[in-house]
This record gives sequence, C-alpha cells and structure tokens, in this order.
Amino acid sequence: MTKRFKEGFLWGGATAANQCEGGYLSDGKGLSTADVMTAGALNTPRITTYEIKEDCYYPSHEAIDHYHHYKEDIALFAEMGFNCYRMSINWSRIFPNGDDEHPNEKGLEFYDSLFDECLKYGIEPIVTLSHYEMPLHLANQYGGWKNRKVIDFFVKYCTTVFKRYKGKVKYWMTFNEINVMSIKPWTAGGVKETDEQSKMQAAHHQFVASARVVKIGHEIDPNNKIGMMYGGIFSYGATCNPKDLQANDEYMKSGLFYCDVQCRGYYPAYKLKEFERNGISIEMEDRDLEILKEGTVDYVAFSYYMSFLTAADTEGKMMANGNLSGGVKNPYLESSEWGWQIDPIGLRLALNLLYDRYQKPLMIVENGLGARDIVEEDGSIHDEYRINYLREHIIEMEKAISYDGVDLIGYTTWGCIDIVSAGTGEMRKRYGFIYVDRDDEGKGSFKRSRKDSFYWYKKVIESNGTDLD
Repeated sequence: MTKRFKEGFLWGGATAANQCEGGYLSDGKGLSTADVMTAGALNTPRITTYEIKEDCYYPSHEAIDHYHHYKEDIALFAEMGFNCYRMSINWSRIFPNGDDEHPNEKGLEFYDSLFDECLKYGIEPIVTLSHYEMPLHLANQYGGWKNRKVIDFFVKYCTTVFKRYKGKVKYWMTFNEINVMSIKPWTAGGVKETDEQSKMQAAHHQFVASARVVKIGHEIDPNNKIGMMYGGIFSYGATCNPKDLQANDEYMKSGLFYCDVQCRGYYPAYKLKEFERNGISIEMEDRDLEILKEGTVDYVAFSYYMSFLTAADTEGKMMANGNLSGGVKNPYLESSEWGWQIDPIGLRLALNLLYDRYQKPLMIVENGLGARDIVEEDGSIHDEYRINYLREHIIEMEKAISYDGVDLIGYTTWGCIDIVSAGTGEMRKRYGFIYVDRDDEGKGSFKRSRKDSFYWYKKVIESNGTDLD
C-alpha cells in the first residue's frame, strides 16, 4: 500500500471513563448513572437499579482500575506509538451531584495529572465531555436531560473544564453517540421514560447544550476543535424492493437526524414532518433555534463496528445483533461471537456518506472486534482475528482518503485496553491490544499484558498506516 495517510494523522485508541476508571467514589466523586447499571451477558440485559443495591454487582465501580493505573496504561499507549488518546471525563468526578456550586478539586487534579501524562509522551487527548454517564442526582432528582435545567448544569461543567485544561486539550466532543437517546435514553441521558415525546425533548436539550458549549469552548480557546459523536448505525436495504429501500432510508435518517442538527444547525424538514405526524411537540425557548445555528460542530466523530440490513417486512428473516441495535442478517458477511456482522467495505461507504452529507473533517473514534482472548501458558495472547479485522478496516479507510477524497483526520480503535463492555457489562468481550486480568465477576489481579495485536498496531502507527502485515 502506498503512503496515503497525511502527516500528523491521529493514530490511537479509545476508552470511556465509566468503563475503565473504577474508583467510583474516590476523592469525592459522586455516583453516576453508569454506577447503577449491573453486569449482564450476551442474552442477559443489564439492569438499571437507580440506586446502589448490596446484592448487585456493578462493573463500573472498579472496572479495570484505570484510576490507579493510568500512568502504566498511558506508558503502554506510548510504547505502541499513540499520538492521540480518546477518553472521557466523568462529569460526576468534577461536579459530584451535577448541581454543586463549586467543582471537586480532587477530580480536576486527577484529569490534570492524566493529561500531563499524555502530553509527556506527545499524546494528544481527545476528550468526550459526557460518555454514557451523568451525575445520578441529576437523573433521579431532575429527570435527566428531559429537564431543561440540566442544560445550565452541563454548560457550567464544560466551562469549568475548558478553562481548567486550556492548552492541554484541543479536541473535544460533547456527547458520546448522541443518537442513542432514541434507543437507550437512560444510557444516553439519564431519562427513565421511553416514549418518543420524552426522548425527543431530551435530545433537544442536548442539542442546545452542545451548541452553547461549542460557542463557549471557542471563546475560551480559539484553538479548540469541538465535535459531535455519532453512534454509527449503517444499514443496507435488504433487497432491491423499493419498500425495503424506503424502510432503510427512514431508518438511516432516524440516526442521521442527530448529525443534521449539530452539523447544519437546524432541524431537517423530514424530522419536523415526522413530529407533526406523530403528535410530537418540542418545547423550545425563543433563542433555541438561533443557538443551534451559532454552535455547529467543527468535525464529525463516529463509531463503526458493523452493518446490517433493513426490510419493510422482517417476518421469516434471520436477525443480527449489533452496536446499539440490530437488523436483518446479511448473508454475505461473517459475524463475531456476539453476532455483530463484519463489514470493512461498509466503513468506506460510511465515510463517504458522512463526508458528502456534511463536508466536515471526520474522525473514526470507535472501531474494533469484541472477542474472547485465550492466555497461553507462557502468557502470550494470539489475537490474529483482531488484527485481521482492524487491517481490513484500515485498508478501506485508506481507500476513502486516496480514492474518494474524504477528509479523515484520525482513527482511535475501541477499547485499546480491555475494558467493561457498555452493552453487556462483561469483561470477557475484549477489544484491547492490552489484556487486563479481570473477569466478569470482578475477580483478577488487574495485571496488564501485551497481545500480539499490540505489536502489530505499533508497526501500523510507525509506518503511518502503510505496513499492515
């Protein structure tokens, strides 16, 4: 492969605070919405208990204890050659209840130290401001993002960290996979209700909050690049039947709507018509639409793991699992153990779709293969399946850049170190280049060890994406 990735391309990995940090009450941290989600499994959903119950196991409470191992972990990232690290700040570590008058200094100091450790190695932090968590108090007492008051609490939190980490952090994202509000409102925004009216009202509040934060972030530091993050739901029509194609178009728009608002600064006509048909009435304040126009994002970040098919009629069709949601199984694709279909070419199509639609720089901030890893007697971990998955996706990334002209600025693989699965709460579903001795019951030494993919990705980064063997 010829050298196609531009100099300065961002190569790294990604985690989320609630899936890796642990230390769930350390140094003044408050409870978050993720802290009341139990462990689950492939066919056993996680349960939200809304408060801590003694007879339940909550994997976020200790996770992989990144809170006490971050220096070791970042050193391993540096050994691989990362020049960026996508991570998140846990909002309840900064404002334990969310509506506190003053921030928690110990929480601020932790991220100061973490960012300093990254910068010591020349690793650019890429920071998600809210990644599937918010202070539990805001969810239980205010109703989460359904309550407009949460906008101001979020703006205060973001303003605090923008000022505190000015000069240390340049790349920010407001909400992780913001479109998950339509699928799992508690995960996305501490919303207990699942009706469409509640979800869309909460989404509107996040749109306004994001737009305000983008504007404030630019005012505090003009060098800031503040993006959005889309939970990549990509589907094909199940057949060439126009009804299937129409069903797929509608399904894709249900997720892309979130990108449309944050990238274009207004609600698209198709969504307004849908609201009208379904009796959805969004409560807005006078300046809301103006705020959306003033706070469009600088870049589009997204996750990509798999694709599936959409059909107008699914009766009798085989179904496939996936990130966030599933669909009809594609007979041309292989699947992971968890039923996610592997579609590298779909990544190139996704890059073209998003770039054509928004003409903004793109960043792939989640891509990877969840699999069981076997530790051999000598401690080695041969994860050729992970290497193969990533190799094929990087090849398609390169094609999108060199053949299609897509402006792709970065790539961070998901779970660069093994972390708790957001979907199932498991540890056995591993994504990382670094193995962590931790199991589904919270047992293990937390020992870190390098997998074969660790050395492979190091070579990929050293060659700026040209050596994939």
